[in-house]
Amino acid sequence: MTALIGKTIFITGASRGIGRAMALRFAREGANLVIAAKTKEQHPKLPGTILSVAEEVESLGGRVLPLQLDVRDADKIEIAFQQAADHFGGIDVLINNASAISLTPTVDTSVKKFDLLFAVNVRATFLCSRTAIPYLVKAENPHILNMAPPLIMKAKWFKNHIAYSMSKYGMSMCTLGMAEEFKAHGIAVNSLWPRTTIATTAIEVHFPSDIYNASRKPEIVADAAFAIITQNSRSTTGNFFVDEQVLRNQGVKDFEVYALNPGKPLFTDLFLDSESL
Repeated sequence: MTALIGKTIFITGASRGIGRAMALRFAREGANLVIAAKTKEQHPKLPGTILSVAEEVESLGGRVLPLQLDVRDADKIEIAFQQAADHFGGIDVLINNASAISLTPTVDTSVKKFDLLFAVNVRATFLCSRTAIPYLVKAENPHILNMAPPLIMKAKWFKNHIAYSMSKYGMSMCTLGMAEEFKAHGIAVNSLWPRTTIATTAIEVHFPSDIYNASRKPEIVADAAFAIITQNSRSTTGNFFVDEQVLRNQGVKDFEVYALNPGKPLFTDLFLDSESL
């Protein structure tokens, strides 16, 4: 038996990329998956929907509940968590993976884009975590995992895309504060960030092709997430994990299997420097 058999994992932004990779990884370990994302109908340019990922989970023998959810809608967040708990009998893990990105400087960041970044990254992380707490306190080994960077307060991480950086650090501050707030309840709250850029649609769209081709596959983040959420929640909380280091601590030595183009030099992700690697 594995540590995730019968556990219910709620993943936001799970219709593609890292969220999808996590869902498939956890399905192989016997978890119940809640696939929560906006995309129910196929986007003309973006692959994946909650239904297509649900089919993949089921093909691996997993149990799944696909839920169409806009994480900006507080009322629908409440309904989604209630549906998930009713369907599977509880919630054990929340992964705040949904994220918006806009690498624009101040004068090029519209009010609409600014509001989107904070609604999806900060507000949704806070609201989903807040909504999950009553379910997590009943779980045996409850975890919240935020896809957010280490809090390294250096101007270089803000000067070129201050709105995006503030929103991602807002997610990180949720980790910092909630880990301490809910420690007595045994709820682990951690962050996970990739050492390199990950070959997702977001990287393909927002970065030059050379960076996309110097990226790793989403599976490395999924494997690291599995390692984190299977740890004892009472002793593994308040951490800002980096995927590669998590896996090295698990004994992994061959990272070429994760490279989109093995042998090609990798591109280090935003928000990371020698202090966090």
